[in-house]
Amino acid sequence: MAKDVKPTRKNLMAIEDRIELSERGHDTLEQKRDGLIMEFMDILDQAQDVRSGMADDYETAQRKIDMARAMEGDVAVRGAAAALKEHPEITTQSKNIMGVVVPQIESSKVKKSLDERGYGLLGSSARIDEAADAYEELLESIILAAEVETAMKKMLEEIETTKRRVNALEFTLLPRLYENQEYIEQKLEEQEREEIFRLKKIKAKKEEEEAKEEVEAEAAAAAGAVEEPEAAD
Repeated sequence: MAKDVKPTRKNLMAIEDRIELSERGHDTLEQKRDGLIMEFMDILDQAQDVRSGMADDYETAQRKIDMARAMEGDVAVRGAAAALKEHPEITTQSKNIMGVVVPQIESSKVKKSLDERGYGLLGSSARIDEAADAYEELLESIILAAEVETAMKKMLEEIETTKRRVNALEFTLLPRLYENQEYIEQKLEEQEREEIFRLKKIKAKKEEEEAKEEVEAEAAAAAGAVEEPEAAD
């Protein structure tokens, strides 16, 4: 509460400094929040495209594998899958978007040539190859989706954190500082008026005393003038 603050000029200067700092911080956080929202909207658009692409890739892969099982048999498809020797490798790095560290996922050995799949040319068919191609495409879509979704989640968390800080400054800290500033200014003005009134009162009293002394001096001088002729007689 404002009444808990001592109404001194030192405290007023300290509060004014805090207000200036808080206002600058509020403006900076607002700019950061707006920038984060713009970045988030870009990532959201990308995420929607990635989700749509992943759904299409999944449908394509499912259709291809169903066709391969129907034409080549489930045993042949499982055998081709079991022949795989080199599995995809995933590495994660990070990048900075407006102060937010988001993951950057790198993948290797996802897309493979026919001889890299392990089952060899003689043990495969066009339908199995098409199914393998489709699932490799799907895996790349899933990796990209994981990167975009994680970045979107982290950006959203940072936006919420920044919004809370902006609101705390705008609706809690700054109003309290303004209230304290107004309270101290009012109290200092009251003290100044009281001091002026006191000084005027002292001045009036002093002038009254000086006037009284002057009257007394004039009276004494007049009495002295009267006594001199009497002494001459």
